[in-house]
Amino acid sequence: MLIPEYVKGHNLLAGKSVLITAAAGAGIGFSAAVKAAEEGCRALMISDIHQGRLDAAVAKIKEQTGLQEVYCKVCNVTVEDDVQALVQAAEEILGGVDVLINNAGLGGSKLLVEMEDAEWNRVLDVTLTGTMRMTRAMLPKMMERKAGAIVNNASVLGWRAQKEQAHYAAAKAGVMALTRCSAVEAAEYGIRINAVSPSIALHDFLRKSAPEELLKELASKEAFGRAAEVWEIANIMMFLASDYSSYMAGEIISASSQRA
Repeated sequence: MLIPEYVKGHNLLAGKSVLITAAAGAGIGFSAAVKAAEEGCRALMISDIHQGRLDAAVAKIKEQTGLQEVYCKVCNVTVEDDVQALVQAAEEILGGVDVLINNAGLGGSKLLVEMEDAEWNRVLDVTLTGTMRMTRAMLPKMMERKAGAIVNNASVLGWRAQKEQAHYAAAKAGVMALTRCSAVEAAEYGIRINAVSPSIALHDFLRKSAPEELLKELASKEAFGRAAEVWEIANIMMFLASDYSSYMAGEIISASSQRA
């Protein structure tokens, strides 16, 4: 199927500072970081669990977009001290965080009857509880300023059943519920919390974690007959992060086919 031309930035985030988790590498998080720079953000901080990949990502963003106010900090979202340190560093270095994009997540494939507690807990700890920790740490800062936007990365599996995905689906359904409930609490402070729900967006990490045949089958069932490009998902994140979504709270935006 025909892939649309890459959409150039339109200064949707002009003057804003952005913090993104799990943004090293070649996935949605890194694409969102590039997009934020292209959309005119004044400063950007990315986090991940690998310093080397973070350093490489920072250099690439600077070279590719021209934005020089790009910073990074290692953070494991399953560790509360890491989360608090990341938020504090971002607040100080960026002069306050205007936009938080919770992208960190962990998947895998395992039949429920073969799944051990440790595997279940790991996926939920990174994907759901990690999103909660970051939101919990960031909200008081934004509440003081009575402004801010938080964008969560959910998934079609929060709605749709798929074999061997019970842990990931439960986590992403939790992210959707967390988005809705936290949005109601945050709205009275002028803070918007919303999420994007991608069905399938191809990137290197996904290709390593799922059989190629399965990915092709899933992509063929999509509305456009193909998987999303990671930047297409990042575009939706930019909309949710921008003032164009000023009247949205607790919404989950679908990307392509979300058939149950």
